[in-house]
Amino acid sequence: MDLRPPPRHTGSHYRFERFRTRLLIDDMTFGRNALGPGSPLPEFDLPTLDGGRFASRALGRRPVLMVFGSRTCPVTESAVPVLKRLHARFGERVRFVLVNTREAHPGQTIGQPATAAEKHRHAQRLRHHHDLPFEVAVDDIDGTLHRAFTPKPNSAYLIDTGGTIRFRSHWANDEPALRRALEQTASGNTVHGRSRAMVGPLLRAVGHLPGVVAAAGSRTGHDVWRAAPPLAVLGALSRLFTRLPADRRGPAAAAVLLVCAAAAGLLAFLS
Repeated sequence: MDLRPPPRHTGSHYRFERFRTRLLIDDMTFGRNALGPGSPLPEFDLPTLDGGRFASRALGRRPVLMVFGSRTCPVTESAVPVLKRLHARFGERVRFVLVNTREAHPGQTIGQPATAAEKHRHAQRLRHHHDLPFEVAVDDIDGTLHRAFTPKPNSAYLIDTGGTIRFRSHWANDEPALRRALEQTASGNTVHGRSRAMVGPLLRAVGHLPGVVAAAGSRTGHDVWRAAPPLAVLGALSRLFTRLPADRRGPAAAAVLLVCAAAAGLLAFLS
């Protein structure tokens, strides 16, 4: 299998400084040849923050749930509580590893790392921010492993001990899908499938967008408004629901938007 990324996903393109609409479009779909259930892992050997290694040739005796993520990814923000719950239930039978990637929404405060040392610090920031109870591995500065998987900001892969991908979830905050796959794996059953859930995971992440902008810098907010106006609108509306858990603010904002659109349509009809 040819794991070389397409030209636009070379290292220099991977380390973008400003979030663009094209990146959002890329995030929404996997190509036909993207790694998925039944695919062997590409070779990799990454350092972990605890001084160990996360390597394709030494995965260990347990299946692995590998998740990609970054500090400035609102879906990662939404996914971490999910991953903590799953780790508490399955962590003794499944190895959990979060691979720190490029920043999904770099800004002037949290920018795109330019050196390996800086990327390592970003991974430490990510672990500290979420108080992660499982391993954090650090991809290289060009995102070689991430690009081999067709880079998505917060995808998850369940891998067997022989290095074959058994399950892929487009978003790691898709708790029901991941829980079912982990239950099957922990029971010793063979898993083969994927989750393509899209709307629900994105809406759960929208409520975290204002917090990401506050952490990364105002430039991140400007980029989101320019590249993805619908998400920016939902993120702005989610601020009206600060008493709700962050994962519920996006659905609440979407409901308000739908009510407003229906009211506007009704007024137009009556006039």
